[in-house]
Amino acid sequence: MLGVPFALVWVVLGLSCILAGKVNKHKPWIETSYHGVITENMDTVLLDPPLVALDKDAPVPYAGEICAFKIHGQEAPFEAVVLNRTSGEGVLRAKGPVDCETQKEYTFIIQAYDCGAEASGASWKKSHKAVVHIQVDDVNEFSPVFREPMYHASAMEGKIYDSILQVEAWDQDCSPQYSQICNYDIVTSDTPFAIDRNGNIRNTERLSYDKKQRYKVMVTAFDCGQKRATESVAVHIDVKPVCKPGWQGWNKQVDYEPGTGSKQLFPKMHLETCDGPLSAVRAMVELQTSHIGKGCDRETYSEKSMQKLCGAASGSTDLLPAPSVSTNWTASLLTDSGRDSDLIFNFDGRQAANVPERVVPQNLTDQFTIATWMKHGPSPGLRAEKETLLCNSDKTEMNRHHYSLYVHNCRLVFLLRRDFTQVDTFRPAEFHWKLEQICDKEWHYYVINVEFPAVTLFVDGVTYEPYLVTDDWPIHPSSIDTQLTVGACWQDLTSWSCNDHENGEESAQNYTGGSCGEVSTPRFTQFFRGSLSGLTIRPGRIETQKVISCLQACKEGLDIHSLESLGKDIKFHFNPAQSVLVMEGEDLESVNTAMAKVSYINSRQFPTAGLRQLHITTTVQCFGEDICISIPDIKALVMVLPPSEPRITIAGSDQLVRPAADLRGAMGVAPFKELRITSTVTKGDGVPFSAGGPGVLEAMHNLDYCDVLVIGEELNPEQESLEIHHSSLMGKHLDATNSTSGISIYGVDSMAHYEEALRQVRYRNWRPATLTNRRFRLTCSELNGRYTSNEFNLEVSLVHNTAPVEHVNHMAVQSQYMRSVHHPLMVHSVNSHISGTPPAATVVVVICIAALVCIVVLGIYRLHSTHQDSSKSEEDGAKEPEMDWDDSTLTITVNPMEVRGHYTKEFPEKALHWSEAEKERKFK
Repeated sequence: MLGVPFALVWVVLGLSCILAGKVNKHKPWIETSYHGVITENMDTVLLDPPLVALDKDAPVPYAGEICAFKIHGQEAPFEAVVLNRTSGEGVLRAKGPVDCETQKEYTFIIQAYDCGAEASGASWKKSHKAVVHIQVDDVNEFSPVFREPMYHASAMEGKIYDSILQVEAWDQDCSPQYSQICNYDIVTSDTPFAIDRNGNIRNTERLSYDKKQRYKVMVTAFDCGQKRATESVAVHIDVKPVCKPGWQGWNKQVDYEPGTGSKQLFPKMHLETCDGPLSAVRAMVELQTSHIGKGCDRETYSEKSMQKLCGAASGSTDLLPAPSVSTNWTASLLTDSGRDSDLIFNFDGRQAANVPERVVPQNLTDQFTIATWMKHGPSPGLRAEKETLLCNSDKTEMNRHHYSLYVHNCRLVFLLRRDFTQVDTFRPAEFHWKLEQICDKEWHYYVINVEFPAVTLFVDGVTYEPYLVTDDWPIHPSSIDTQLTVGACWQDLTSWSCNDHENGEESAQNYTGGSCGEVSTPRFTQFFRGSLSGLTIRPGRIETQKVISCLQACKEGLDIHSLESLGKDIKFHFNPAQSVLVMEGEDLESVNTAMAKVSYINSRQFPTAGLRQLHITTTVQCFGEDICISIPDIKALVMVLPPSEPRITIAGSDQLVRPAADLRGAMGVAPFKELRITSTVTKGDGVPFSAGGPGVLEAMHNLDYCDVLVIGEELNPEQESLEIHHSSLMGKHLDATNSTSGISIYGVDSMAHYEEALRQVRYRNWRPATLTNRRFRLTCSELNGRYTSNEFNLEVSLVHNTAPVEHVNHMAVQSQYMRSVHHPLMVHSVNSHISGTPPAATVVVVICIAALVCIVVLGIYRLHSTHQDSSKSEEDGAKEPEMDWDDSTLTITVNPMEVRGHYTKEFPEKALHWSEAEKERKFK
């Protein structure tokens, strides 16, 4: 019995030995990487994930337990400690103080070891290697410190700086939170300075050297952890007196006397830069004249006269003439005479005018020109309505627009619909331009040249092509009349009206009985809001750019006196109107010399008096900088003095006595054959002098019309005429019209040409026996009545057995400010021919009676032959009016002043009266 247990013990012991060799068969397991954070000067590391080792041998003692964590790397100041062998928990600790400023991060290898198979720790197994990353958290232990012990800067008085100087502080902490400087602050109170978070110090008000020459400002700094600098830093700012850079030596007002040519505006002006290291100077001089007439001082002659002066082709139609008897369609429009009789029509969105059919050009071909002056601004509100300047549309029914010119959303649009008789394909029909000038509320000259299918727009002489062209089909031919309108478009609004039904249009269309039909309501639509002047159409030809530039050219502007003396290093540029001059130079002395030569010029002989503003802006560039010196703008004035008023004097014989045969002759008589026209101006203080005396100068200038009015009864076309042959006007810028009220010669031309033309005026009377006397009144004008002559009266009478006697007219000239009333007048004759009987009259009567007796006796003797001669004489006398010279080239049109369009608010149109029969015939 003792042997069996002993054997069993040995078996158990043997199995135990075999099993002991297989107990520690697994390695410990840990994560492959760990991330830890440790605050500097602390010893515990916070790991993510926590340090834990696992072993599959658990819960076998020793083999399933963790005995150690080992760190590989001698430089790592950390150690790993096992907190619980059974659970495998551990902790990572610093061996000594950790300083972020020394090292911010650590990386090393760690492994876990189990306890082996026995208590002795034999046969430990180790885990795989894991990477550990540890970041050292910073502690805000340092305060900001300024890099400089003191700062010094200077600032010019009177200048606002973005930055006078910049201070800078730094922090020894390692982290961005505690090492960055987040804010600066000025400790000193009540100082005219401020500092931003970047340390830039600027002045909050203009400094004055006289008030304070030096400022001491204490500045502190804060890091992003709001730790303040231990010591503030002192900033010293010196105020430097400045020499005030800018233009010096100029006058605020320059007086300009008309007729003096080019006058220097700033002869002694120079630029002070206070010795700044400049590299370039740019100055812009702007002459502001938008308040004068149509944007500057231009000639104010009539549109037709200007076209002749500029060499424009004839045949243009004025759609906005001055209101008169024959041009009454503009009478209801609002007008503004502006300055110098410059006729302007204002449209406020309620007025428009229908152009009579007799005036509308009927032969618009593939070539024609539309021109106008326009001043327009954006429409009020958000409405996108069309604003029509010119529109040719159906008068009734279809309301088709054949051609029109309108503004839409500050775009200029020209519509041209061709007829099927001209073209039958899809063709360009609408041309669009988008320009700033259309809505800038300034005057501009617009010319549209049509060379179908091309359409070109000129604005102030500059060419613009349309940015958009849309096509359309031609208009089908119809018998509907068209209506040309200005300031709106004519539209016929047609609606149905039924007395017995209330079912609307559908019912009306199906209605077969009762009272029902169309109601036509023609009216204006698409009203224009702005100002127009000189709206014309020229069919058959387009205008040249040379003529367009002449028609819109300003007569005043900037100039450079002695242009050839400018240095080569000066660059200058004028805008087309010469109202803006830009000069650039690198040398200050050259720029000063150039600016001293800037001049004002006004080529009008009688310019518009008043103020013109000058604006000068200057920029100075320094080496390496964009703009280093601020130059104040200059605002000055040019005062154009009133021109010397001309005294236009008409002189000559005031009585013409001629035999009846001269009046019956084919050429008649020339009443103004010895006419003289002179003009004088008084220089100085305006005190009148005797002719030719000191201060009086003869002035040669143009006239724009001369009118010969019949005083008393109008001419009887059955027996008398007042005419001028067309050949007398050849080679001159003159035209003539006549009627039974007289004759008018008009056009801008010299006084000498007017003299020549007036001397060719002929008066004929082929029945002078009925003539007692015929009186005429002659007046001449310059600038549409701005300056007028004296009224020169002349009397034509027959010889009554006395020698012709001529008396020189010494009539005093009107006041130089007097204007002629230029409208249809009936000047009634005054019976001023009162004769007295001289003492020798009795003798003359006796002699005449004796002579009469002798004539009677001789008459009886030759009665038969005398009767034959008398019959022949009567027959010739009856035919004498037909012996007139060929006057087929004579211009016989409407009333002369109505054609010219001489009109202003203050001086109504002056015209000659027609007889009632002629009026009925002309206006029928």
